[in-house]
Amino acid sequence: MSLGLVGRKVGMTRIFTEEGDSQPVTVLDVSNNRVTQIKTPATDGYSAVQVTFGKRRAIRVNKPSAGHFAKAAVEAGEILREFRVAEEILGTLSPGTVIGLDIFQPGQRVDVTGISIGKGYSGAIKRHGFASNRASHGNSRSHNVPGSIGMAQDPGRVFPGKRMSGHLGNVRRTIQNLEILRIDAERGLLIIKGAIPGSKGGDVTVSPSIRSARPTNNDNVNAAAKGGAKSGKKGG
Repeated sequence: MSLGLVGRKVGMTRIFTEEGDSQPVTVLDVSNNRVTQIKTPATDGYSAVQVTFGKRRAIRVNKPSAGHFAKAAVEAGEILREFRVAEEILGTLSPGTVIGLDIFQPGQRVDVTGISIGKGYSGAIKRHGFASNRASHGNSRSHNVPGSIGMAQDPGRVFPGKRMSGHLGNVRRTIQNLEILRIDAERGLLIIKGAIPGSKGGDVTVSPSIRSARPTNNDNVNAAAKGGAKSGKKGG
């Protein structure tokens, strides 16, 4: 239950650290996020903030959406997302408020949601990561097939949900615990370490991570040292 931002994937590049190491990063445009609706427990049964991003021509906006944006006195946007938040946060926001990038800080961990790149119809081997058979020494046209899928006489059928060939990609995916390396507040850009789902120009949603970062080796060593010190004191 925390406020986030919506935006668009600009693309990938790399930045260099002070030590000269190259780090792959994804650039996200999350500028001009506007509040379109405040949902309260009294009126909607829960507390949330609805946010829009981008611009849409008036001819591309239907009448219900146009009325919704006009009620909030904001320009029609391309994306509408809502974030569940605590009731205390609702008092600091109102329809038409622009949410800045100051809700995030460099080094913060975030979860990024997007639509993965569609790859069309794919076989079972590629789609599910199965191990294929060898492609030589007598193998005739069966090195890249899933093999038998049926049962014996009992139950004599293929169970629903069997992992077979089909559509690959073009699904909603969330990458958790990504690190924000830099923030360009003037241009409304987030520089995030690593890759995120989707192609250039794809819609994304960025929110504070719901998971804590994994402990590093140094953290494990420090924790072990503290534990040893405590046990030593008890033994004394």
